[in-house]
Amino acid sequence: MPKNVVVLGTQWGDEGKGKIVDLLSEHADAVVRFQGGHNAGHTLVIDGEKTVLHLLPAAAVRGVAECLIGNGVVVNIQQLLKEITQLEERGILVRERLLVSYACPLVLPSHAALDVAREQARAGDAIGTTHRGIGPAYEDKVARRGLRLGDLLRPEYFAQRLASVMDYHNYLLQNLFHAEAVDPQLTLDQILPAAERITNLLGDVSAKIWQLCEQQKSVMFEGAQGMLLDIDHGTYPYVTSSNTTAAAAATGSGIGPLALDYVLGITKAYATRVGAGPFPTELSDALGAQLRTQGNEFGATTNRARRCGWFDAVALRRSRQVCGLSALCVTKLDVMDELAQVKICTAYRHHGKSIHLPPYGAEALAECEPIYQTMDGWQQATRGLRQYHQLPQNAKAYLARISELSGLPIDIISTGAERNDTIMVQHPFA
Repeated sequence: MPKNVVVLGTQWGDEGKGKIVDLLSEHADAVVRFQGGHNAGHTLVIDGEKTVLHLLPAAAVRGVAECLIGNGVVVNIQQLLKEITQLEERGILVRERLLVSYACPLVLPSHAALDVAREQARAGDAIGTTHRGIGPAYEDKVARRGLRLGDLLRPEYFAQRLASVMDYHNYLLQNLFHAEAVDPQLTLDQILPAAERITNLLGDVSAKIWQLCEQQKSVMFEGAQGMLLDIDHGTYPYVTSSNTTAAAAATGSGIGPLALDYVLGITKAYATRVGAGPFPTELSDALGAQLRTQGNEFGATTNRARRCGWFDAVALRRSRQVCGLSALCVTKLDVMDELAQVKICTAYRHHGKSIHLPPYGAEALAECEPIYQTMDGWQQATRGLRQYHQLPQNAKAYLARISELSGLPIDIISTGAERNDTIMVQHPFA
């Protein structure tokens, strides 16, 4: 019987979800983005050609599955059009397979201006946002003053609402942050022509997913960021502005949670974090720099260098608890090929006690000291391997320990950036 599969990150994002969504999309009838905005970048490498997507589901490149953008995604129209054009110029037809929810909140230039002004005002306490306006767009949604893509179908109504919202934004910019105002008329003149190019792509995504389920089709739900950046369950306040958990796949796309059959948690063989916030296993030395270089750990959206550290099984347990993970996909195993020894954080020491789940809140997490288990490295090449039996024995032992500590099977192992550099132990759609 077909399965509906959720694919999400279990760490602080950048786990390699895009590659796995692209890989699995061959077996899905539709792929849904359900949260985040163009602050998330999914990088795909297919036959040596690199593609970075921010709003379109990673399945767009393969050209098979329908691509849906659910109501939980905040949309910058110009960015969406840029990605569509990028693929169409390569002969990949996207429009025929794309449906975007009427209910998606719209990201405005004034949202980005507020994002930048607020981060500058925080100075040393900055969150480390991407300056794309994602947080302010979600704030307007919750405050019930935000504009949605469906409003673009009524231009006069949209113009009135835009003027009102931007009056508020400009008041904050000028009076609270002492920054320049954003021109409402210029914004309107930019948005309306762009909107004419996407209005035929808008529709009822929730109804579409329901229809697919009724027809016994397979739907994949693609998360952005990672569980530890969840607005409720992550390392608050150093988190993103949306819910990144498996439950968000339901609310962010308009489908009941009982329709979700399997949750695949993507995790790197080590850990990374971009931006500010506590990171218990961070390596601020030459070894951390080596992982960064070997793993090309630079943000797809901002090109910021990612902080690197040892694998954190404590953090993974929280992701399993919150998301109800079915299995793991371990990525970037090949990045650790040269290391003579590898470490896994098995517990934290907090105020003299050993704990096996991370405490809530950034302050408490920053007080935690990692407790490590050291294992022998494999010091053999794993890049490009596609069969489990080909893995070095010590690499198998490392993966087995991750599985044991998390209580989860490892169904997929990624051994390189290319689509087919993958070991499929158990297929999620099997």
